[in-house]
Amino acid sequence: MLAALREGGAAVALDDFGSGHAGIAWLRALPVDTLKLDGELACAVLGSARERLVVGHVIAMARALGLAVVAEGVEDAGHRDVLAAAGATHYQGFLCAGPLDMAALLTLVEDRACAG
Repeated sequence: MLAALREGGAAVALDDFGSGHAGIAWLRALPVDTLKLDGELACAVLGSARERLVVGHVIAMARALGLAVVAEGVEDAGHRDVLAAAGATHYQGFLCAGPLDMAALLTLVEDRACAG
């Protein structure tokens, strides 16, 4: 079913990678376009050298597979910059915006489109 969705133009993301629910087995089995790093894993890039190494290699593996990488739980520019340097191509979290209703989301998208 996911392959059919992709053929129809939809992109498929593997969410919460690194949380225990979404691991290597799913990455091997599913036709995905994007790997979304679980917030806890994405925050580990700010931890010990060992944690940074693990996160960096997960991102490198995803990039080697041709996947976009989204880091969840990014709350400040420093965190975003460290993840970007490691190869994460996108982020989500309070740095971008908090929870939004539909009207606020439309305003955010319109404002960012106009800012270009």
